[in-house]
Amino acid sequence: MKVLITGSSNGIGLATAKKFLQHGHEVYGIDLEKEKINDANYHHFVLDISKAKSLPDLPAMEIIINNAGLQNSPDDIDNNLKGTINVTEKYAFQPNIKSILFNASASAHTGFEFPLYTASKAGIIGYMKNVAVRVAKFKATCNSISCGGVLSKLNKEVIEDKNLWQKIMNVTPLKKWATCEEIADWIYFLTIINKSATGIDVLIDNGENNLNCTFVWPNIDQK
Repeated sequence: MKVLITGSSNGIGLATAKKFLQHGHEVYGIDLEKEKINDANYHHFVLDISKAKSLPDLPAMEIIINNAGLQNSPDDIDNNLKGTINVTEKYAFQPNIKSILFNASASAHTGFEFPLYTASKAGIIGYMKNVAVRVAKFKATCNSISCGGVLSKLNKEVIEDKNLWQKIMNVTPLKKWATCEEIADWIYFLTIINKSATGIDVLIDNGENNLNCTFVWPNIDQK
């Protein structure tokens, strides 16, 4: 299948691109950074998704994974929400579409975390439901995932701080965070294997936010 992944140069997006390539899919990646994958079935575009006019014309996509996201920046709304809308509106609504997946956040459920980031991710869940209704006529599924802590460079400030990490583990029932590869497995399941669940958000947080409410970050205390 032809698969579009935004934010494909790092973290969850990179792990997801590799996952789909391993299974023989043709992957189109969009990111602000250069490509990190050397594969004949991978096509990379360096651009800003918040600028709708910069999006290229592509073959009809069968799967769209809206993963690109900024964290704790003035551009969180423009990139995470508006950029995601730009991508979806340009590529999703056509007969070849099979599945759409949005990367939201556990903060969309709890309200904990950076204000603009939280607002952008909550908006994604609402937009996901709107899209799910509109692509149903194509027999396509549309869902989102809301990750809690993930072992990626975006979170290195707390991962590498022993005191902050211990605070997180104290309120995380499974005493771990997910790897990017584990999240890629979820994305693959929801877009390839899943045929009937649509319009849902899946919380993947090791119990951190589902069973507790806290957010740990340098110089921020939310509990």
